[in-house]
Amino acid sequence: MKPLRIVFAGSGDIGVPTLEWLVRSGHLVAGVVTQPDKPVGRHQELQLSAVKQIALRESLPVQQPLKMRDPAAVEALRALEPDVLVVMAYGQILPRSVLDLPKVACLNLHASLLPRHRGAAPIQAAIEAGDAESGVTVMYMAEGLDTGDILLEKRLGLGRRETGGQLHDRLGLIAPEALAEALELLSSGNAPRVPQEPELVTYARKLSREDGLIEWSSPSAVDRRVRAMNPWPGAYTTLPGGTKPGQGRKLKVFSVIQSRTSSGSALPGTVLRAEPRGLLVAAGAKSVWLTEVQVEGKRRLRVAEFLRGTPVVPGIVLGAAALP
Repeated sequence: MKPLRIVFAGSGDIGVPTLEWLVRSGHLVAGVVTQPDKPVGRHQELQLSAVKQIALRESLPVQQPLKMRDPAAVEALRALEPDVLVVMAYGQILPRSVLDLPKVACLNLHASLLPRHRGAAPIQAAIEAGDAESGVTVMYMAEGLDTGDILLEKRLGLGRRETGGQLHDRLGLIAPEALAEALELLSSGNAPRVPQEPELVTYARKLSREDGLIEWSSPSAVDRRVRAMNPWPGAYTTLPGGTKPGQGRKLKVFSVIQSRTSSGSALPGTVLRAEPRGLLVAAGAKSVWLTEVQVEGKRRLRVAEFLRGTPVVPGIVLGAAALP
């Protein structure tokens, strides 16, 4: 296969295995584009993206435009003369002026089986929807949101207890294999272009912290939300007893076990039992055990230890008090 001149655009950790593979692949990595360094923490220290850290380690040229639409940013990218622009979790929408730059193709590695779960949070969406499988789609980039033709897909089955973080890491590890096959097909002139089927499109919008709020509709729904939102934005409810009237303490939930125990006539979110094995909470017609939690200002605990410092009386309703 003839070596290609490649520019990699990415910011999230999920793109690190792909960039590391590109460095070893025999292709020429002409440069890396990533988001500007961001101030974080109490002291607002600048944090480099995971992709930038790899680029600096490998002595690759790095570009960090504030806006990719700026003419200066487009010209800087043009100067790298890419045959292929490879994008994975970059964090900005690329304008037509950028999509037209590569001589061969502009490819995006998307963490779902398109057209299902277009958008910013496909990993969490797949788990919360109860999908049996996920994967990485290599697509030709277009101006719409994940609308481009599909070059190929790499599939994997979802584990029964898989979390968002675990699926994120597994998808990151199969992405290099998907890209390797895609680049070989491009070099041979045999790369397919399969239009996405419009009737199968679903969207996974960008998540906020509020999206982790648990709704006690059924044990399976609670289980999927807790796993999908782990580690970010994190699943949570509220525990009555805040510092102000009408407020509650935020209670993060890290693991649950579905139960067939009937909730009877209890309101959704009602604590039915509080014992070392967990908190049994009404969720629709059935119930669910909360087994690992963290109340705000405290550390993450198994429920047996949590109950020693935070007594919970059966009959209280989780989520009933409004957060500040």
